[in-house]
Amino acid sequence: MEMICNYLNIIGICFCCVFVIWAWSVFKWVWLRPKKLERCLRQQGLTGNSYKLLFGDLKENSNMMKEAKAKPINLSNDIAPRVIPFIHQSVKNYGMLTGSSVRMLPAFDLSCGEMMCGWEKMVSASGSYELDVWPYLETLSGDVISRTAFGSNYQEGRRIFQLQKEQAQLTIQALNSVYIPGWSLLPTKRNKRMKKICKEVEALLWDIISKRVNQMKAGEANCNDDLLGILLESNKREIEQNKKLGMSIKEVIEECKLFYFAGSETTSSLLGWTMVLLAKHHNWQQLARDEVFQVFGNSKTVDFDGFSRLKIVNMILLEVLRLYPPLVAMVRTVKEEVKLGGLRLPAGVQLLLPTILIHHDEQIWGDDATEFKPERFNEGVSKATKSQASFLPFGWGPRICIGQNFAMLEAKMALSMILQRFQFELSPCYAHAPVTALILQPQYGAHLILHRL
Repeated sequence: MEMICNYLNIIGICFCCVFVIWAWSVFKWVWLRPKKLERCLRQQGLTGNSYKLLFGDLKENSNMMKEAKAKPINLSNDIAPRVIPFIHQSVKNYGMLTGSSVRMLPAFDLSCGEMMCGWEKMVSASGSYELDVWPYLETLSGDVISRTAFGSNYQEGRRIFQLQKEQAQLTIQALNSVYIPGWSLLPTKRNKRMKKICKEVEALLWDIISKRVNQMKAGEANCNDDLLGILLESNKREIEQNKKLGMSIKEVIEECKLFYFAGSETTSSLLGWTMVLLAKHHNWQQLARDEVFQVFGNSKTVDFDGFSRLKIVNMILLEVLRLYPPLVAMVRTVKEEVKLGGLRLPAGVQLLLPTILIHHDEQIWGDDATEFKPERFNEGVSKATKSQASFLPFGWGPRICIGQNFAMLEAKMALSMILQRFQFELSPCYAHAPVTALILQPQYGAHLILHRL
């Protein structure tokens, strides 16, 4: 009996020791480390809200987002208070630290042509038609990325596209919710749905990739003329040279997920806001149309060589990217202590680059920073930014978006084909409500009135 008691005492002591160690680790994680990072940054002159246990500013952030999304705003380009209200308010309070594309043209042309045929049928009866163009632009960009990335049409890749879109919406909901450690592991309705989406997307992509690998092994022609084929062929050569290098099928699947998101969402955002702004600024719409007709003529066709001569269209797209960047902010985590200017940033600090605030900064762009003025890019981006790194619609540096040329080419082709066929204006029911669901988009759609030329 005494021996049993001794064993129980030993077990109890061990349990207490383990519990104390665990509790100390949790205490360091939820309090000591965040306060240490805060103290380090404050000692260097940085200001901001004080750290709050576990939840930080998430509840306040979530409430501000709900309030901002509750109603539209005036038709103004000063959209930061609605899109990123918490960051915008924090900056106000504390201040801010200052060859393959050509091969894809047939896919662009086919997808844009299908959308134009649909719009022309709607407009043909009366000569004009009121339309929410946003879902059509989403379909267009999804169709293009399906064809260029996987050699399939939009209908075959539609399920993946829809699932990725739903996953993005659920992710935003999760980010705007109060954070509780371990909550993502619980079988809540949202968590179960996100896991189910992930499994279904991976299964669909696994099937596409497996078929393509088998085609490549069989030596079938034209199986390497899209993004997936290029990726698999490049990966195959890398593995042959060094078996330790190259990507696994799981990593290829992750790259394919990125194809769908980065290749479709950003382009639909750019096209959507471009049409809204041109519907508001008829003078620029007409200037762009005149240029398109001058370059391509009246045949309602476009070609790659002509895109480089679309100076006004390019200026308009750059100004839209400045005012309505697809990604309104970028976050990076410091992996090891680094010196940035006069600051010492310890490992674990998160850096947020509020793209939209930089793009709307009057000190950089002038008093008219929130006004739509494409002429500011008349002499190029470098001249407009005074050679500062202050135009960041696709990121910057080694991690800049590799698909920026893809997005700009698709946008130029689609916009040119639209301008060749239609005039458009804002519908009376258009509500100006920019919102970010990973990318910047119109919360209530983009309702326009199309007029046949």
